Amino acid sequence: MTDPGNSVANAVGAERSLGQLVASATAEMSALVHDEIALAKAELRQDVRRGAIGGVAISIAGVFALFSLPVLSFAAAYGIHNLGLGLAWSFLIVGVAFLLLAGLLALLAVTKFKKVKPPEKSIASAKQTAAVLQGVKPHPRPAQDKVAV
Repeated sequence: MTDPGNSVANAVGAERSLGQLVASATAEMSALVHDEIALAKAELRQDVRRGAIGGVAISIAGVFALFSLPVLSFAAAYGIHNLGLGLAWSFLIVGVAFLLLAGLLALLAVTKFKKVKPPEKSIASAKQTAAVLQGVKPHPRPAQDKVAV
């Protein structure tokens, strides 16, 4: 059997002082903020990587589009001599090939840019933390601390 007096002594011993409670709350808030920052950094790293891949793809697409101009000129000159094709066919074949490649890279870039999103997990976690903190009520002070108006 349990001694009722002993359980009361355990309950009183289990209570923590105000300083201990404040220190514990401060440590937990600090850990929470650090975890929130780490989550935001991880999400932003992913989005920066996706954005960088999209940026590289669009840059390569631009380079190919620029390279198509001199290549089209050379294709026209050599096409007439080697293949016997007309000038228009030489421009058309090489120009369409490079523009298709540039279009595919631009499409890749657009899909990568669309995947860049705000750090949703960090935002949701911060909103949840704010909601919890708004629900916390301060401990009422004793009547002697109140000032009569």
